[in-house]
Amino acid sequence: MSTSIDDLLGSGEEPTGAAERISGGRARRLLRTVAVTAAVVVVIVVGLRAVGLRVPLWIIIAGVLAVLAVRRVTAALSPPPPPRAGTRRATGEEPGTWNWSARDALRTAINGWERPLDWCADNRERFTERVLPRLGELADERLRQRHGVTRESDPVRARALLGEPLWTFLGTPVRRPPSPRDLAAIVAELEKL
Repeated sequence: MSTSIDDLLGSGEEPTGAAERISGGRARRLLRTVAVTAAVVVVIVVGLRAVGLRVPLWIIIAGVLAVLAVRRVTAALSPPPPPRAGTRRATGEEPGTWNWSARDALRTAINGWERPLDWCADNRERFTERVLPRLGELADERLRQRHGVTRESDPVRARALLGEPLWTFLGTPVRRPPSPRDLAAIVAELEKL
């Protein structure tokens, strides 16, 4: 089953909830503007009356709305804030330095394999209990993604897809850990799936 980008971004009808949210957002924004305007007008009228001045109400309302409109326009036109210190810049040029203490996901993944392989180089039991299950999980995941089966769900088809040497290697405990050349051949077979 494949899904195209057009299906995902769909030309189907827009749900009514989205239209309600948009109008709800506009209504909420309008209500907030009216409330802020009313509060500021009340404060200005009370302040002016306290000092003995009388200004027509429509002039005060128009002035407050003008100030709010200018504030909204300047907020929309203002440049984005400068990046915080310590964050990665999205420019095309690298600064030429490398943060060696940063956690690199690729290095973590490589270490996740390098350490157990190094630790199991001369120990059959360690290889059988640490590395072999990981290789089996990789094989099952490749089989599941590419062919819709796992070694457990359909052993006959999985055996045919893996081939006899890889099936035997994954299914039986090893007498000795494989050499780097043998391990490279096993990984190449897994990649062919």
